Amino acid sequence: MPVAAPADDAITLDDPRPLDLDEQRSNARDLHRGIAAGEPEALRRVRARHPRAIGMPDDRLAAAFGHPDDAQLVIARELGLPSWPALVAHAGRLAEARRSMTTDARAPDGDCPTLHLRCGSDIRDALQTAGFVGDFLEVSDPICQGPVPNNGDLFTARAAFLADAYGLTADEARSRLENEAAGLAAAAHRYQRVVLWFEHDSYDQLILARVLAAFAENVRPATLDVICIDRFPLIDRFTGLGMLSPIELRSLWSTRTPVVDTQFALGREVWAAMRDPSPQALHTIAAAGTPELPAMAPALHRHLQDLPWTNDGLALTERLVLQALRDEPTTAGRVFVTLHDETEPLPFLGDLMFWAILSSMLRASRPPFAIDPLTAHEPWPRRRLVLTYDGHDILDSRLDWLACQPPLRWLGGVAIRSDADQWRWSPDQDAPVSAGPR
Repeated sequence: MPVAAPADDAITLDDPRPLDLDEQRSNARDLHRGIAAGEPEALRRVRARHPRAIGMPDDRLAAAFGHPDDAQLVIARELGLPSWPALVAHAGRLAEARRSMTTDARAPDGDCPTLHLRCGSDIRDALQTAGFVGDFLEVSDPICQGPVPNNGDLFTARAAFLADAYGLTADEARSRLENEAAGLAAAAHRYQRVVLWFEHDSYDQLILARVLAAFAENVRPATLDVICIDRFPLIDRFTGLGMLSPIELRSLWSTRTPVVDTQFALGREVWAAMRDPSPQALHTIAAAGTPELPAMAPALHRHLQDLPWTNDGLALTERLVLQALRDEPTTAGRVFVTLHDETEPLPFLGDLMFWAILSSMLRASRPPFAIDPLTAHEPWPRRRLVLTYDGHDILDSRLDWLACQPPLRWLGGVAIRSDADQWRWSPDQDAPVSAGPR
């Protein structure tokens, strides 16, 4: 989920998460000795991290997992890597990135004209600091929000939504979409190589599907590579590429893979399903899994959870907002941080996207929260939100949110109206279901 690009003076060659192999080997030897001695803390770590040790009693752990390889596996998994060889490979990539950035004047992408495509500007400056010299294209229309209909003028629908939701002028919204479309159309003609930089949330994955569909339906670059990650070692809650340092971004260069035909096909399938007025096709893709792009299926599942739920009419995002206000009033900015850092299972919202959701909820005939009048003229992150009686009733499933008449909302091609038959999300079936108004 992209955020604002850091200031120039925030980008340095610092390595915030160095990985010293010698130190980790020493840690593995210490853990191995602790396991052999039956030390409770060592056994707890094995049980917590070794995939075959879950539920095993202490008196069996030392005998079953007393090999040095077991200790190395535990160490690797504690650092967020699946295996010791993966840890060694990651440390090697970091070391090579560090070496090349300090001693090698050659740009990693300097061998041919290259375009780096990203759904935001969050890594633009860091890529330059990391030594990349290719051009950068931002394709960031947040299609996880607002109408994405399969009939009519998609461009006009998106421009109108962007202007209304994000406070842009009509000209600004159209210019933004025109620049994205022109950049995509020219990419295959102007660049020998295009590299797609994405992460695992619904914001990124839906844009990735749209980009793949665009390339599949038009001219493809001679080389189209993708870098798509859902975690990074030593980051407990990975929320996006913008968290990474220039060294870490450069270390990902060698992990890029060429986009293959099955991925193009998946992109086209997801993009078509995204625009359908029924969520069933998108759910079918998510439920079947997407081995071609493993992050796609979980992202689609999370996207569909923003349908109104059968028990209270709330989208998952809306429910998380109200839950953050249940105990006591707090600022909109604090609610955003709570979702992003704690409660959202797959963080995808930027700050303006979040404020658009709050603004829409406030336009209901019976809003579930109110703005403290003393803070009404503050910038939105400092506005204090107070849960209303209706908000409490909605959270406790005594009142259906759609009965409060929130404004029209779209989830891709699905129109969510308070006065019409609805598609809803069933938590019991873990699937969308068709239901009438309550």
